[in-house]
Amino acid sequence: MWIALAFLSAFLLGCYEVNKKISLNGNAVIPVLFFNTLISSLIFLPFIILSSCTELLDGSILYVPHVSFETHIAVFIKAVIVLSSWIFGYFALKHLPLTITGPIKATQPVLTLVGALIIFGERLNLFQWIGVILSIASFYLLSSSGKKEGIRFAHNKWIFFTVMSILTGAASGLYDKHLMGSLDVMTVQVWFNIYQCAMMLPILLFLWYPRRKNTTPFVWHWNIVFISLFLCLADWIYFYALTYPDSMISIVSMVRRSSVLVTFAAGAIFFHEKNLKSKAIDLFLVLLGMIFLYLGTK
Repeated sequence: MWIALAFLSAFLLGCYEVNKKISLNGNAVIPVLFFNTLISSLIFLPFIILSSCTELLDGSILYVPHVSFETHIAVFIKAVIVLSSWIFGYFALKHLPLTITGPIKATQPVLTLVGALIIFGERLNLFQWIGVILSIASFYLLSSSGKKEGIRFAHNKWIFFTVMSILTGAASGLYDKHLMGSLDVMTVQVWFNIYQCAMMLPILLFLWYPRRKNTTPFVWHWNIVFISLFLCLADWIYFYALTYPDSMISIVSMVRRSSVLVTFAAGAIFFHEKNLKSKAIDLFLVLLGMIFLYLGTK
């Protein structure tokens, strides 16, 4: 069941990435990210109120329990890690083709895998190892595709931003596995969204707003709302998958990056990006890797 949830989360994550790319195209990054965290917080606010003031959600999977100060600190740490990953990722996505950033992000689970092997003692079978190796190989093929578009991986700061987003994202995935061993889904998702919004507000007011006339202007897009909707759904299903005792963060993280199938299709259809034939080889390796990972969990 948890592997099916991981694939569903991957599809929703791909929809999130597409709407994020549309929202960031020629737009200011910081306000888009702020409104993303704000809308996500507003989505979960009714659940906090209903859980605190009524018995309507008692015993349901949408109930938000009262938790200790230590738990809030643990979730706040997650919010810091995720927000760092998002800031790097949003700036990179604004300046790079979607067919480049998508497959690069698809290699993030490799780092999560290494961490899972070391920290949680997870062990992969033959099919799962084949899937991992295919995913790693796809990154090197992608670097060749990027050079055809004038993107030198070693000298492009937006590639560096993407790598930083991957590193912090991998750390977040490992931390998620730790949190979900003792906390429920709603506690983690509700409060980490609210804490992200609280951190983004001073960044918006004191860093972006005074310099807004000297940077890319902000334009409202309704896709910003869809960013939050798809992300909230993708993350909730992802957290729920990790609550299964036999779930493996190394596999869940890898499967989630099959969202590249959605982003690749969108990059070709909506953004008319280049060198699709050579990138399709990379996409094929990602897809083949996902198949082996799925077979390895059967």
